[in-house]
Amino acid sequence: MTFAYPTRPDRPVYSGLTLAVDAGQTCALVGPSGSGKSTVARLLLRLRDPAGGRVLVDGVDVKYLDALAHRRRIGVVPQEPQLFNRSVAENVAYGMEPAPPIELIEAACVKAGVDNVISKLPEGYATRCGERETRLSGGEKQRVALARALVRDPRILLLDEATSALDAATERRVQAALDAAAAGRTTLVVAHR
Repeated sequence: MTFAYPTRPDRPVYSGLTLAVDAGQTCALVGPSGSGKSTVARLLLRLRDPAGGRVLVDGVDVKYLDALAHRRRIGVVPQEPQLFNRSVAENVAYGMEPAPPIELIEAACVKAGVDNVISKLPEGYATRCGERETRLSGGEKQRVALARALVRDPRILLLDEATSALDAATERRVQAALDAAAAGRTTLVVAHR
């Protein structure tokens, strides 16, 4: 596969890249900033198209798939998740229509390892996250974002620098939740280390 950003066509990000990830396998893309790791994620999500070659999922070129339906099959945990001034349950279910039952939201939070934190909040799952998520720490926000990805029961899990902004102790807790969530899913991990 080949790819260059339209604003810099003379500087290819990839030239002859081949990457195969089997179903249920975890693949890590590790490297410094600007090395093209997140570009692979954008290509997988079909936010960008390659200049040459193809991006296949289950043997089908993603450019022939309905982009929104394709993206629904992928759970994304970004480096800096966006939470909204809504309840924890609404943040976990954000973007799903219809909203899943609370039992599925709670199960996703258990898998993400954030249920014990939520149970201690003043109104549990009905607690508003607050302006700029002031009620939750960075690690708790990451685990809510993981629960948001898991409640969709994605076939593919995309972890884009999901622990890079966390301190060492919090990173270990979040990483344990991410490892458990990746079990049985095709997982693409983008990381500096």
